[in-house]
Amino acid sequence: MVIIGMTNSSINLVFHHGLTLPHEHVTSLVRPCARFNLNYATTWGVTSSSKAQRLKEYKQLVRNSSISCEIVIASDEKYGNKQVVSLTPRLYDYVLENVREPEILRQLRAETASMHGSQMQVSPDQAQLLAMLVQILGAERCIEVGVYTGYSSLAIALVLPESGRLVACERDAKSLDVAKKYYQLAGVAHKVDVKLGLAADSLESLIMNGEAGSYDFAFIDAEKRMTEKYFEMLLQLVRIGGLIVIDNVLWHGKVADPLVSDPKTISIRNFNQRLMEDKRVSISMVPIGDGMTICRKR
Repeated sequence: MVIIGMTNSSINLVFHHGLTLPHEHVTSLVRPCARFNLNYATTWGVTSSSKAQRLKEYKQLVRNSSISCEIVIASDEKYGNKQVVSLTPRLYDYVLENVREPEILRQLRAETASMHGSQMQVSPDQAQLLAMLVQILGAERCIEVGVYTGYSSLAIALVLPESGRLVACERDAKSLDVAKKYYQLAGVAHKVDVKLGLAADSLESLIMNGEAGSYDFAFIDAEKRMTEKYFEMLLQLVRIGGLIVIDNVLWHGKVADPLVSDPKTISIRNFNQRLMEDKRVSISMVPIGDGMTICRKR
């Protein structure tokens, strides 16, 4: 058995007894990790002449192998040879087993699983992190842009004090009905101010109402090509020292794939780059769920 380790420019095959076989340079479009039978490793197309052929062979290799790699070996010196844990299904199951998910959230997650677009729901570990950030911050006034069926907003509302308020912006009435049902079941409906309609309109209304700088926490999980606009509006609404969290910043890994150039991916990629250069906030990109960036307003 071997482990593929990858840097921006190279792939290494690392045997359990320590032997390393460096393969030819490949581009970052190949996204290991896979632990696979040695027979596949020795026959993988190291002499392939094109990126497309290498990618085709890699996909075939993955289909014929067991995806259970747990360590990415970063052999490039700029990473300090750091061994980074890569979440496999087995390891992620372990993570979820260690999430304290309230029963009402589990019920909502189960109902949402049968609905169209259920992949839009944040994962239990993401929701737990959002709730903890709200608690650490001592937040009382929060905003969520993109509610869907309410899993993340319910997680936040559950930890808000009785006097807390969460402005929940969602344009889809059907999914919002599910969210409102669970707010009621959880006994937190009085904490949630539901805004049905375009989030940009709702945020503009808050700004015009003189609420700039009065919110502690905001979460963006909506139309990706609108993320930058939402961020700019929330930056007005959130106080200095407050947090803005953006979901889907890794976009299923597409942001790191130079061959992917669809509008949503480009939009997220560009936003991530601009955020890197934005001195108005401190940032931390966290590889949880589909990737979240936590921003603290300076």
